[in-house]
Amino acid sequence: MSVNRTPERRLYQQVADQIRRLIQSGHFTLGARLPAERELAQQLGVSRPSLREALIALEIDGTVEIRMGSGIYVASNGEQKPSPPAATGESPVELMDARATLEAAILGLAAGRFTQEALDELRQSIEGMRAAIEEGRKPIEHDRQFHLLIAGQTGNGVMARVVAELFDERHSPISSQLRAHFDTTDNWRCALAEHEAILAALEMRDTPAAQMRMHRHLEESRRRWIESEPR
Repeated sequence: MSVNRTPERRLYQQVADQIRRLIQSGHFTLGARLPAERELAQQLGVSRPSLREALIALEIDGTVEIRMGSGIYVASNGEQKPSPPAATGESPVELMDARATLEAAILGLAAGRFTQEALDELRQSIEGMRAAIEEGRKPIEHDRQFHLLIAGQTGNGVMARVVAELFDERHSPISSQLRAHFDTTDNWRCALAEHEAILAALEMRDTPAAQMRMHRHLEESRRRWIESEPR
């Protein structure tokens, strides 16, 4: 099996289309459990990240059901589902890859401009993140503040706006559904530790280390979404 790629649809949507056609043709019967992600990705000739995004898109439109600890099943009315709309959102994997490259470069521009006051603001965002995690809340706003504070130090409004827009794409349907399955307290604690490592490098005025840690943080965030098992 191979995915028929067309330029007007995102890759994960094309993969979702292929799975939907297999369901409609009876290759995967209604109510049946789909093969494991690794096996299905090999069958379709696609990467596991693209497959996971496709499965999330299919869950959003009701074609499949993701059952914790059990697997992914074709919904009873899966053959009647239309293709997911473009409004499902950008590929979360591509977004995180873009953020890793962009925000590491931005940090290189911003690092030399950090005053003690700005560093203190970063520390406050980290402490706010820590408090939210300890209270069992999602520290998304403190996470956002951390990244926007760094972008703001460039003095370039366009860069700051792009960082904000990319961050806020996490509220798209596909990114939100991924977070519903894969956001955990442990994952947020990992993100917190990565923020602390970035701040430590900035406090030491070690720009290359800060850039490397920012890139690693966003790459690890992507990995936690794509490689971890659903809750």
